Amino acid sequence: MSAQNNAQPAAAGRDAAARRGCRRAGSIMLACLLCGCAVGPNFHRPDAPPVKQYTHDGDHAGTAAAQGTAQRFEPGAAVSADWWRLFQSKNLDSIIDAALRANPGVEAARASLRASQDNLRSGYGIFFPAIDAGAAASRERYSPVNFGTSTPSSIFNLFTLSASVNYALDVFGGQRRMVEGLRAQVDVARANEQATYLALSANVVNTVIAKAAYRAEIDATKRLIELQKEQVRVAEVQAQAGTVPYSNVLSLRSQLASYEATIPQLEQKFTQSAHLLAALSGHVPAEWKAPEVALGELTLPSSLPVSLPSDLVRQRPDIFAAEATAHAASANIGVATAALLPSITLSGSIAAATNSTSSLFPANGREWSVGAGVAAPLFEGGTLWFKRKAALDSYRQAMAAYRQTVLGAFEQVADSLRALEHDAMALVAEDEAVSAADQALRLVQANYQAGIASYIDVLNADAQDHQAKIADIQAIAVRYQDTVALFAALGGGWWSAERSGGTGAQNER
Repeated sequence: MSAQNNAQPAAAGRDAAARRGCRRAGSIMLACLLCGCAVGPNFHRPDAPPVKQYTHDGDHAGTAAAQGTAQRFEPGAAVSADWWRLFQSKNLDSIIDAALRANPGVEAARASLRASQDNLRSGYGIFFPAIDAGAAASRERYSPVNFGTSTPSSIFNLFTLSASVNYALDVFGGQRRMVEGLRAQVDVARANEQATYLALSANVVNTVIAKAAYRAEIDATKRLIELQKEQVRVAEVQAQAGTVPYSNVLSLRSQLASYEATIPQLEQKFTQSAHLLAALSGHVPAEWKAPEVALGELTLPSSLPVSLPSDLVRQRPDIFAAEATAHAASANIGVATAALLPSITLSGSIAAATNSTSSLFPANGREWSVGAGVAAPLFEGGTLWFKRKAALDSYRQAMAAYRQTVLGAFEQVADSLRALEHDAMALVAEDEAVSAADQALRLVQANYQAGIASYIDVLNADAQDHQAKIADIQAIAVRYQDTVALFAALGGGWWSAERSGGTGAQNER
């Protein structure tokens, strides 16, 4: 009797403890539902690298003066969204505008952004009840023999109307994490659109510069060819007079043919640039021709904005895309974690069946149900567990890719700053070389016509003058293109104030 009396309080205690545990679990689940907490990590934007300069020995204030222009670096100054207008060429502006309007890559980037936005809107639907309705009509033959009776069979019509409601409680936030991931995918698509605009504008400007440089090289080579023809004519006269051997004429003709052979090569590069501009502008080469832009028509920007290192990670589209990709990977951890936990679904349904359309809701033909269901994974062969581990690994991969993107961005800015400094110094040297080569060529030509210089001296002076002029043109083009590279490395200025008729990426921001 005493044992029974002791067992009853113990059993009562266990029951009370079980009830308290159930209430505690219910309270936790209710708190999760009401407070909006979600399993998985909350994503936080990574901090910028703790540096105040791009290069190890410090960022310089500007470049040396070359051809009358010294470029100044302005730390913290805003990059213009239409930075290419700093080159002050209306024809260049018109080519850029044509490319931004008709380039298929821009259209694809816009469509990708709209698709991701639509996917996000569709994802919001999981927060609402799913309501379905159904209707059915059939003609049936009922046979009582199947139920052991001998009454005659009958034929009748059956009309059924039904409606059901299902609502999944997002207790652990798996659905919210899924929507968070979709929102991050929108950020990825928006960053990719911005990157498309940046890459397109940079490619167009670089191609215009290259095309103008090829034209300048062609013109310089043609002038040299005319000069060489004059030297051949003089040599032929001297050979006929017997003052120089005929081998001199043959050597000069060989040199002339070599210069003439470079023209088709340069023309090919020039036409390839024209075809590329047509393709970038969304046209086939046969139906569109870009306005001509001479190298001398472009103005080198003398004042160059340079974003602060702490701001660069918030401005480059590729960094923004890598960050958003990491955000999506972080949200996927929450989705995979929620899949390991129980899911709760509320449901209800109502239906009515009748054999006549005149009374679709008979009292004896109605049925309804209301209920709640709980489903919990018990054994999945490790599938759900390892899916979560895979989500964690994908997040680590995305963060590593983000850090790699940031390192690459800082490297590109540092390279561009140093390249502009070196370009200016190289151009100063090339200008001096051109000036010296011109003076040497005029002197040697005068001496040759006076009979005090050999044809070898003329050939060497011609070659040096030609090489100096071509190298000078190439140095000018490289300086322009490295200026473009700096604007691209800084992110292109999409965050700046919108210009009139700005790009879609700017309008989205």
